[in-house]
Amino acid sequence: MSRFVDWERDQAFLLPPDLRDWIPEDDLAHFVIEAVERVEMGAFKVNHRGSGSAQYHPRMMLALLIYCYANGIFSSRRIERATHRDIGVRFVAANQHPDHDTIATFRRENFAAVGESFLQVLLLAKELKLLKVGLVSVDGSKFEASASKHRSVTYERAGELIDQLKLEISDLLGRAEAADGSGEEDPQALPKEVARRQALRDQLDAARRRLEAQAKVRAEAERDDYEAKVAARDKRKGRAKGKHPKAPDETPRPDEQSNLSDPDSRLMRKSKKHEYRQAYNAQAVVDAGGSQLILGARVSQCASDRNELVADIEAIPAELGLPETALADNGYANGEEVESLAERGIEALVATGAQGRRRPHDFRPAKAQAPPKQPKADWLKAMAAKLESEEGRALYRLRQQTVEPVFGIIKAVLGFTEFSLRGLDKVAGEWDLVALAYNCKRLHKLKLEMAS
Repeated sequence: MSRFVDWERDQAFLLPPDLRDWIPEDDLAHFVIEAVERVEMGAFKVNHRGSGSAQYHPRMMLALLIYCYANGIFSSRRIERATHRDIGVRFVAANQHPDHDTIATFRRENFAAVGESFLQVLLLAKELKLLKVGLVSVDGSKFEASASKHRSVTYERAGELIDQLKLEISDLLGRAEAADGSGEEDPQALPKEVARRQALRDQLDAARRRLEAQAKVRAEAERDDYEAKVAARDKRKGRAKGKHPKAPDETPRPDEQSNLSDPDSRLMRKSKKHEYRQAYNAQAVVDAGGSQLILGARVSQCASDRNELVADIEAIPAELGLPETALADNGYANGEEVESLAERGIEALVATGAQGRRRPHDFRPAKAQAPPKQPKADWLKAMAAKLESEEGRALYRLRQQTVEPVFGIIKAVLGFTEFSLRGLDKVAGEWDLVALAYNCKRLHKLKLEMAS
């Protein structure tokens, strides 16, 4: 006869349980709590007046966010639920249960503390001699914004819709005035319809103003180049002058778009084979010397990585110092950026095109295999020669082995593929939080390997 272990769901605990007995000694929760203790209280936004209800301790709230992000829990509502259901989360939260609004507000207002914690984790890795800032890999990946691409509107179409909405609002106001004494229509419904259309009109009007401001900034940036071309043309005589240069246009193009939900996001796609999404371009600088920790994290609104290399390197905290060598794929191929890093003593190894797409065994039909393009610029030729050397090939191979797995882990293991917040500043703060959660997970694993 089968024997079963006695079980009884109605059995009450005779004594309050100690959650530490249910959390393994090597659990990430202990490491996150220890890491957050290194953050000075001055980095947090705290209500020093002492008015209102008692606050949850900011270190506990930050540890809660890091631990949840490291375990794939990003929504403030899901985090609140996890404080009741998940033993690890409950332990980190010290058996407290902040509501989702409190969690969302803390996350939104404490990105400075997230940045400080990001630095402290890296300094801890340096103290443990697990981090050497010498060789780094740089890459970017598209993450969806908290906005639909169908909420994007062009400058021209926004103007048309504003005119249409003005007519609809005028018509509804007329109907509302006529219905006051007749009782034919619901007096509550019409004001709501008017308010809804007015709100949409204001959103479209704001979108047009944003696009106009962007056009003016772009025209101002092009003005020096335009004036230089005009001056050069005036020096020439006769037919050699050619056509007069086109002056910068301060008006937006009719097809320029702005998103109503998240104006800072942009339409991007991973490659020509993928569809456009409303997204941000998240950048990461990863230690290629062995630890695979993220040393610098930032967010760009530009789909291309061409002008991101210098800014990415500058995202590394000054306390860690500058790297000696930076590895990047051909999307970062920009002579001015490479030269700028060289002036700071940083060697950049950037694929010129052929190296980044080389396939030892190409499965495509022979006629579909386009011959690799040969670089034309002098700096590209020099870079190609450097990458063809045995040392250059060995170094560049490390790029794919270090930075690309980091994005793979963030997307596939942590499950982070879409930002929860809106606006460039908040999205950048959330990306710092994701990078911090990844670093905690990674450094915790490195410590366990070192101890074993």
